[in-house]
This record gives sequence, structure tokens and C-alpha cells, in this order.
Amino acid sequence: QVQLVESGGGLVQAGGSLRLSCAASGRNVMGWFRQAPGKEREFVAGISWSGGSTYYADSVKGRFTIARDNAKNTLYLQMNSLKPEDTAVYYCAARRIPVVSIDYRSYEYWGQGTQVTVSS
Repeated sequence: QVQLVESGGGLVQAGGSLRLSCAASGRNVMGWFRQAPGKEREFVAGISWSGGSTYYADSVKGRFTIARDNAKNTLYLQMNSLKPEDTAVYYCAARRIPVVSIDYRSYEYWGQGTQVTVSS
């Protein structure tokens, strides 16, 4: 069983930065997803087990960076140049199949989520 616990969300002004962390047990492909009120959960970024391969949604490419420290069992999402449209609950997720997927339904394990609010 994989356990995931996010931290690091909060309120920030547009143009600011936040770093999310996800404490993760197990060795899995992992991803960050987000869900805004009234919208479907969407892929933000994904990373291979080794950290050698990363993937981003077009909406965050160049602004967000996903990384992992396997020695610390921690996944990160560095978010820079934040925009009001980035406001959402952010979730880390893990899947058993060792391939990154942008489909949230293919991830078996989820954290509880952390709120990110970007004010204009």
C-alpha cells in the first residue's frame, strides 16, 4: 500500500512561487494533478521512478518543475510565476504501472490534497 501526504499549499499573489511536497512510500511513477471547483481533475506534471523523465501539461510548462528525492521518499512541485488560474486543490498520485499517464483515472494511490490559491 502506497501512502501519500502533501504539504506546502497556501495563498500567494500572482507572480509568486510555492513549492509543494509529497511524502511517499513505495517506488512508483508519480504525478501531480489539480482540481478547481466545478472542473475535472487535470494532469499537471509526471515523473518516472528514476526522475530521469518528466512530463508537463502545456499550461504549466516553463513555470512548474517536478522532481523527486528517492532517498527522502519525497516528490516536489516547484511552482513559479503563478497565475490566478492555477488556483486549485493539488494532489500527488502514484500508479503501479511504470509509465507516466496524464489520465487521473489510471492512478491507484492519492494524497489528501493541498489548496493553492493565487490572488490577482
